[in-house]
Amino acid sequence: MLEELDIGHKSLNALDALSSLEAAISNAKNNSLVVALKVVHGSGSGAIRRAVRAWGQEQEGRFKAVISGEDYNMFNKEAVMMRSELVDKKDKDFNRKNSGITIFWL
Repeated sequence: MLEELDIGHKSLNALDALSSLEAAISNAKNNSLVVALKVVHGSGSGAIRRAVRAWGQEQEGRFKAVISGEDYNMFNKEAVMMRSELVDKKDKDFNRKNSGITIFWL
């Protein structure tokens, strides 16, 4: 299952957004049905997007992959491999180059 967390439309600052992300990651990792977490951080000013992606890089080794929305397409090996683990492969953001999302493959 691809779970979704929307932190981009809640008027959160970067620290609160990262706190919500950490909690969602912990919950998702405890649910064996969740393959990945799609984080909707929005495009906007980009502060939350930058914070989410920087945090993901700092967590090296914790995830199978961190995939930016711009790279979430059929030409990205990690995106294709992650999607192969999904039962329901329908996702409106796949192949859309959506800079407002980041995928954490658990």
